[in-house]
Amino acid sequence: MPASRPAGKSAAAFRTISEVSDELDVPQHVLRFWEGKFSQVRPLKRGGGRRYYRPEDIDLLRRIRDLLYSEGYTIKGVQRLLREGRSKDGEADESAPPATVAAAPKAVASAPPRDGAGDVAGEIRAVIDELSELRDLLKRAGKGPS
Repeated sequence: MPASRPAGKSAAAFRTISEVSDELDVPQHVLRFWEGKFSQVRPLKRGGGRRYYRPEDIDLLRRIRDLLYSEGYTIKGVQRLLREGRSKDGEADESAPPATVAAAPKAVASAPPRDGAGDVAGEIRAVIDELSELRDLLKRAGKGPS
């Protein structure tokens, strides 16, 4: 599906956060949150902190959105995929730059079982950490428990 773009702008033009928010159907605060969670998302910032996204930034944000919302990944799972540069079949994708994710395996839960209780405890801690981060985000947005 071709990306929509504002009238009068070329495909290579930089986009503001409001344009990216509209294009990806994701609130601006979520894009700023993802910027803090995914080091690969680095829009240019001009005076006053105004963000400008390159086409490759938008492609990466679209992939992050799809992994989180459509494929059911957690933030930690997407971070792992971005770090590892995984391809659709789970193999390392050497043709893709490390800052992008071409496609990813269906779900972290489908990974082979690991030996040892330490790994399970670490994964549980990671889930608790992620839930705590989400709770804090909701608190800041005024929608969570106080």
